[in-house]
Amino acid sequence: MSTPTLGPDPRPQLSPDSPTPKIKGWICEKCRHPLALPAPWCPLCHGALHDAQWGPSGRVWSSTVLRVPLPGRTPPLMLAYVDLDEGPRVLGHVSSEIVERLHVGERVTLVGASPDGDLLFATE
Repeated sequence: MSTPTLGPDPRPQLSPDSPTPKIKGWICEKCRHPLALPAPWCPLCHGALHDAQWGPSGRVWSSTVLRVPLPGRTPPLMLAYVDLDEGPRVLGHVSSEIVERLHVGERVTLVGASPDGDLLFATE
């Protein structure tokens, strides 16, 4: 039995060109729709995309705390969907001493990425 081949990493990536943590992304030249993942054209209007950077701040759209062990992860683990200021919605881990769900609308800041490549946010 062969080992399945993994494709490219599907998670948003940090921009290597930014002195502060920002997410590499794209924006549609026609409708200004922001994206954090590569695409051949805008998924809304099929317009051309241009390079952009997003972050570092945003507001929590939703969050949860995982309390079960996952391979390579130690619970509890807080995850949040974050609407980046003027940018797309991304999923990331939240580092916090308090391990409770974040409130919708709470401000967070991108602080980097984990060694595994997960986006890391901290509460403001």
